[in-house]
Amino acid sequence: MRRVEKPWGHEEIWAETPDYLGKVLVILAGRRLSLQHHEVKEETIRVTQGEMLLDLEDDAGALVAHHLRPGDVRHIPPRRKHRMTGITDCEVYEVSTAHPDDVVRHSDDYGRVPG
Repeated sequence: MRRVEKPWGHEEIWAETPDYLGKVLVILAGRRLSLQHHEVKEETIRVTQGEMLLDLEDDAGALVAHHLRPGDVRHIPPRRKHRMTGITDCEVYEVSTAHPDDVVRHSDDYGRVPG
C-alpha cells in the first residue's frame, strides 16, 4: 500500500494495475477536493466512514449536491464535473480505471488550478 499526502487529507493506493486502480480517500472535515472532471477515467466511490458531500454534474450540466453516509455508492462517469467535501472526517473507497493523471481541475482551494 502506498500513502499519498493531500491538502485535504490523504489517499492510500491499495491496488494498481494497467487496468484498474483502488484507493482509500481520507477526507478531513471541512476540507474538499478540487472541482474536477476526467476525460477518460471512470470511477465508483463508496463511503465507509463519516459523511461527505458529493457535488456531481447531472445530464443537464448542473451540479447536484448528494449527502453521502456509510454504505452510499455513486458512479462518476468520464467528463462529469464533481467535488467531494468532508462533512465529518470520512473514508471513501474509490475504484477506477487506471488513469491516475487524468484530472482537469476547474477550481481548487489549494492553488492547484493551472493559471
